[in-house]
Amino acid sequence: MSSSSTTRHDGDATTGRVAVVTGGSRGIGRETGTRLARDGFAVVVNYANGEEAAESVVDAIVDAGGRAIAVQADVADETAAAALFDAAESEFGGVDVVVHAAGRMVLTPIAELNLADLDAMHRTNIRGTIVIAQQAARRVRDEGAVITFSSSVVGLAFPGYGAYSASKGAVEALTLILARELRGRGITANSVAPGPTATDLFLQGKDEETIARLAALPPLERLGTPTDIAEVVSFLASPGGHWVNGQVVRANGGII
Repeated sequence: MSSSSTTRHDGDATTGRVAVVTGGSRGIGRETGTRLARDGFAVVVNYANGEEAAESVVDAIVDAGGRAIAVQADVADETAAAALFDAAESEFGGVDVVVHAAGRMVLTPIAELNLADLDAMHRTNIRGTIVIAQQAARRVRDEGAVITFSSSVVGLAFPGYGAYSASKGAVEALTLILARELRGRGITANSVAPGPTATDLFLQGKDEETIARLAALPPLERLGTPTDIAEVVSFLASPGGHWVNGQVVRANGGII
């Protein structure tokens, strides 16, 4: 799949730090992009589908005085992913932070798992993470940061989450090795593992009783919000978070 981009920004396009946010048109990715823009980053909002939603993120950033572009790309397609980073470099001069929030979730008992669904999910969650990690390792400027997304269900072992948890376990393993392979460049690599978070992806297909039960699990007795997670990403992307490296940050209100 080819990538395409639309651009609107204010100010000098070659100054300041630059963040690429995959899955940036909705949910945690959307909130993360706008949070990083408030931190002063120029933001590349990647999306697979939903151009209108991605454009609305760009509009919000630009209206607040920031710089942003929207770039369509399938994260599991190495040619499209390379073009995504090309767009960031062409528009803003380089890449300092990569936040890989794009993901897919299919929930079903292992015995009933449709293997075509498994393949599609693992293509996005595992292959997509590897493709983006490759580009990040090649392109992120020294002293930058790479932030992937796992899930706290890797440790919670909820029934029905087997295939999804397996894909996110792979993300954790890959990220920790990436941190070691980036030795000598001052680049951190960490994975954020949210607990139950009130996004469309999480809420889809769940009844009120299930949502209430999951919200009661953390000692803080609520679901997480995209803002909660974006604040964690903001810290990891900042100089203040630079001593955190090769870690899985379980942002889940204290479930585990």
